[in-house]
Amino acid sequence: MMMRRMHFVINHHQRSVKSVVYALLLSLSLSSNSNNAAVVRSTATMTTQTQPQPPVAKKVPHKMELFGDVRVDNYYWLRDDSRSNPDMLSYLKQENAFTDSLMSDSKKFEDELYAEIRGRIKEDDVSAPVRRGAYYYYQRTLEGKEYVQHCRRPVPNPNAPPSVHDTMPTDPNAEEEHIILDENVKAQSYDYYSIGAFKVSPNNKLVAYAEDTKGDEIYTVYVIDAETGATVDKSLVGVTAYLEWASDASLVYITMDDILRPHKAWLHKLGTQQSTDTCLYYEKDDTFSLDLQASESKKFLFVASENGIDTSVSHRGNHFFIQRRSDEFFNSELIACPLDNTNATTLLLPHRESVKIQDIQLFNDHLVVYERENGLPKVTIYGLPDVGEPLKSLQGGHLVEFIDPIYSVDPSESQFNSSILRFDYSSMKTPPSVYDYDMKTGVSVLKKIETVLGGFDASNYFIERKWANAPDGTQIPISIVYRKDLVKLDGSDPLLLYGYGSYEICIDPTFKASRLSLLDRGFIYVIAHIRGGGEMGRQWYENGKLLKKKNTFTDFIACAEYLIENKYCSKEKLCINGRSAGGLLVGAVLNMRPDLFKAAVAGVPFVDVLTTMLDPTIPLTTSEWEEWGDPRKEEFYFYMKSYSPVDNVKAQNYPDILVTAGLNDPRVMYSEPAKFVAKLRDLKTDDNLLLFKCELGAGHFSKSGRFEKLQEDAFTYAFIMKSLNMIPGHGSEQN
Repeated sequence: MMMRRMHFVINHHQRSVKSVVYALLLSLSLSSNSNNAAVVRSTATMTTQTQPQPPVAKKVPHKMELFGDVRVDNYYWLRDDSRSNPDMLSYLKQENAFTDSLMSDSKKFEDELYAEIRGRIKEDDVSAPVRRGAYYYYQRTLEGKEYVQHCRRPVPNPNAPPSVHDTMPTDPNAEEEHIILDENVKAQSYDYYSIGAFKVSPNNKLVAYAEDTKGDEIYTVYVIDAETGATVDKSLVGVTAYLEWASDASLVYITMDDILRPHKAWLHKLGTQQSTDTCLYYEKDDTFSLDLQASESKKFLFVASENGIDTSVSHRGNHFFIQRRSDEFFNSELIACPLDNTNATTLLLPHRESVKIQDIQLFNDHLVVYERENGLPKVTIYGLPDVGEPLKSLQGGHLVEFIDPIYSVDPSESQFNSSILRFDYSSMKTPPSVYDYDMKTGVSVLKKIETVLGGFDASNYFIERKWANAPDGTQIPISIVYRKDLVKLDGSDPLLLYGYGSYEICIDPTFKASRLSLLDRGFIYVIAHIRGGGEMGRQWYENGKLLKKKNTFTDFIACAEYLIENKYCSKEKLCINGRSAGGLLVGAVLNMRPDLFKAAVAGVPFVDVLTTMLDPTIPLTTSEWEEWGDPRKEEFYFYMKSYSPVDNVKAQNYPDILVTAGLNDPRVMYSEPAKFVAKLRDLKTDDNLLLFKCELGAGHFSKSGRFEKLQEDAFTYAFIMKSLNMIPGHGSEQN
């Protein structure tokens, strides 16, 4: 289900479905030549080279009335679904030019930051190989190249049972590497390039991949010969990245309706026209979206009709394993039932108020349960009886142990018929790591850890978990990292506070190499695990959505106040950051407490909440009434209006603000942040920085190349340090 979310991608093994799961056993760069100046009202001309004036969007009053309440949106005209309006494009380009001009005195420092961030990357590298049948599959990166190569090598002895000690031979006598697909070659003709799915057929002879060349997340699927790279089927157009093989000669895929809601599942047989494909399921309720997953056993494909989290299904032997949530069992329970009698259920894991079942991963002989307790993930492994034997209950179960006090762990692709669990692990000081864990012996082997160049030493950094007190007494977990030899903890340290708090998404304390450029300059970095997210279980989410959404914002403010009170920083050194729904968070708290922050970065922010959620023609709106509420109902209308950032901008002082957008963004329309900035320019009473940067050839996740993304980090960090007067050689010029 597509969400107004940040950089998160749902893991392959995460399942979130509601009401019904259909188990199908299938054996079978936008540019404009317009220089229209009408958009800008008298201030398009720079008064001097050193004091550029911001563009001011023209006002075209647009009246909206509901429940006797009248709103006037002067910038409604900025929305253009075709992304081609000359006035709109001219305005965006002038905003970009203004941002470039204001940041020009920081450009040298930004370039140094970029070189520093890029210098930590081992540019030529190989991912941890994944064994699928007789091959190891992996991705290779090359020095200076933006994108990956998709590669494979034969397994030397494919009949031997897998071991945690297995390694892919790379010596001169090893089988030669074969490059299946080089994204660098494919991306040459595009400003944006992303592969959303890369699926190998069961017999390892074909590959189907989904390609997006605009950033709008509307994909084209190509099928190629894995050995020759030759195209073997006509492309499938206008589809999502939900894609699975149903057999060696057929695919199942999902398409979207006019508002980009995944609504139809299709079966495609290779060699036939897309127009003749069979529709497997059509979801007509516009508040529901479709999802597609393959069971670990590869015996079933599950088409899920999804709106919130309710029921998810896995398969092993003669049983379905069902993770089920209800209002009563809000943290989920795990049951099993025979394939031929789904009503004959057996309770395997009961509901627990303090432990949420996040996910399960099935193996032929084991069940792995990913849970959350007290704000942290944990992994529990159970043995299973032989297939065909009665499945009555789960006995024992042992935990996988982790060394960091706060960390992130997620399922990774594993072999169903093995006893080897693969998982991804990191912490705020431990780079992303891939482990193979023998579920029989408890032996764990590190298969890959991200190389961090430039003298990185994890022992230089300190990580901890603290708890802030929300206005209603709720304890809010916060994750903290800093460099021990640089931070004074006397209130004088610069601090960047990050938050999200929506969709039950867990923002776990993970590692990010570019963040070292802040930590190594004395920054403290903090994640606020506020309500609306899923870090503390399902109720944590329920208490931060719909008519309780404001808890998300007051939790964040409480975390900021805690950090100030406990000498982690001061108001003059406190910066905040959030993307997408986290950008909504940033916009809301800026209106509520602008005095509390020195600088704010709102990435692709969902800030025009009320207007967007009143318009069912906008992508995602109908499926997200469950998250935000339906403002066509009076109670939700006025509650939503009370926090919607665009509706609550007022004449007051604001801190330095950077807002970003992507013109092709299907999740948060570019016009939302554009309107937010235009209204701030009109009403705010200060002379602090207000910058707007819109990527004209990208979508929700910014640019697609791995180095291009680092450039965005460098720009953001340069903005923050400009605001804090931390750029060597000069102070921050507040314009």
